[in-house]
Amino acid sequence: MNEPTPVTDDAAGRRNGDEPLLSVRGLQKIYPSRSGDVEAIRDLTFDVARGELACIVGPSGAGKTTLLKCISGLLSPTSGEVVLHGERVTGPPKTMAVVFQEYGRSLFPWLTVHGNVDLPLKNARIPAAERAQRIDEALEAVGLAHAHKRYPWQLSGGMQQRVAIARAVAYKPDILLMDEPFAAVDAQTRADLEDLVRDLWHRLGVTVLFVTHDIDESVYLGERVIVLSHAPTVVQEDVHIDLPDERDQLGTRSTPRFAELRHHIYEQIQLAKAGVVPAQIAAGVRPDQHP
Repeated sequence: MNEPTPVTDDAAGRRNGDEPLLSVRGLQKIYPSRSGDVEAIRDLTFDVARGELACIVGPSGAGKTTLLKCISGLLSPTSGEVVLHGERVTGPPKTMAVVFQEYGRSLFPWLTVHGNVDLPLKNARIPAAERAQRIDEALEAVGLAHAHKRYPWQLSGGMQQRVAIARAVAYKPDILLMDEPFAAVDAQTRADLEDLVRDLWHRLGVTVLFVTHDIDESVYLGERVIVLSHAPTVVQEDVHIDLPDERDQLGTRSTPRFAELRHHIYEQIQLAKAGVVPAQIAAGVRPDQHP
């Protein structure tokens, strides 16, 4: 089996010599409590290039959501920093949009689809004519051009998540964070939404950082997969996904290379769950060799 190529520090988050759009540097997050401090994230460092689609996976409790909250400025790190466009993130950046797993809670049931997509644009004080154009384009892009006047409760779960994605796309962010956005939909809808993300990424050129617990999804979607260790979290491995850029659900997932990449990342997560640290991995420790 051909081992996946790790992403090197020089290559991670850079294209054609450009500086990364997003940099996470020495990020640590400690939650204080009466019974003692809990270190959720110990030392996370990685870059994301402009126009890249990177996925993050890791064991349950690895701090994936905590990481995204720190990146999006919703949570202050204990130490380290997040840098976007060369500036330290100290609050929610105006050039960033987030799509959450719980789409039902992020949509306002008393607003139509049009109204839900329009709301952040209104808050940004974008002129009405431009808002209307952006809404039309975003709903067309996610296949909901016919649904302007519907309400979220009239839509399926998959369609509701498309509305949440359209709202993010209409905002025209430089970077889109997605926190396990398809975990609550059925397998067929999930496959459709995965293809939608890759299509939007190609068409719009937006940078995407996609958090998922699904290994197959991370390999199918990403140009690279950042594997997190067990908490307190560090980067277990940064894996280059060398699949062809043109992907489809049946053809791509049936290739030997897809299986090899999936196997490798699954093995890394098993190592992480067993508490094997990156230094031990470099020394060749395998899951069945760890006590």
